[in-house]
Amino acid sequence: MSSNDEKKGPLAFNIPQHEGLLNIFFTGVLLRKRAREFFARHKITDVQFNVLALIHDRAGWDGGLTQIELSRLLLVNRSNITSLVDRMEQGGLVTRTTDPEDRRNKVVKLTPKGRKRLLAIEGPYTEEVKAIMKVLTAGEMDELNAILQKIREKL
Repeated sequence: MSSNDEKKGPLAFNIPQHEGLLNIFFTGVLLRKRAREFFARHKITDVQFNVLALIHDRAGWDGGLTQIELSRLLLVNRSNITSLVDRMEQGGLVTRTTDPEDRRNKVVKLTPKGRKRLLAIEGPYTEEVKAIMKVLTAGEMDELNAILQKIREKL
């Protein structure tokens, strides 16, 4: 079928742009499934791991992030971050205190248990990431990152 014969319209599954988008989506679904399985073995969710990692990355072991900062970084709304932090606080992974600079904000910090959990997962997580991505060369990885960044900029 030539490009002139391609089906046009909203259900045109044979156009390269749609195939590319479906490939990105399907790959994301598979990665999400693999992440759930990985983190379940470590008795934590992928989102909880992301919260622990973000706090450590952005604020260090003793610092914290406000719930507003976490919701922005995780791309979730504030009510979802509140319930997530509630569960993590109940599980002993984080503490929440009032921000001394703005009493309306809550600062979320890692507890010793949260630090220990993050450190325990860090090595296996890094190995899992490497195992998944080893199919790409360094050049392909750079190209993939540039392409995905270009797509995100248009969203």
